[in-house]
Amino acid sequence: MLQSLITLSDQDIELVITAVQQWCTRNHRDIDSNEGHRALTLAIDLVQNSARDTLLHNMTERLGPRAGQMDAETSGAS
Repeated sequence: MLQSLITLSDQDIELVITAVQQWCTRNHRDIDSNEGHRALTLAIDLVQNSARDTLLHNMTERLGPRAGQMDAETSGAS
């Protein structure tokens, strides 16, 4: 994941970090959680595939606002 960040421009790195922080804040997730790591990986992938203008929107569509809650439900945790 971090190796992928190295290939991005400084502007793209800033865009990724900002979008992930916003997604985590909106969804009450810690950036160091599994969901935060998944959001970071997705954001890097989206930026590498030229989805810069709609990054946060695309992340929300793909991860969903309840991603962490669904993970907890499928693992048997509440």
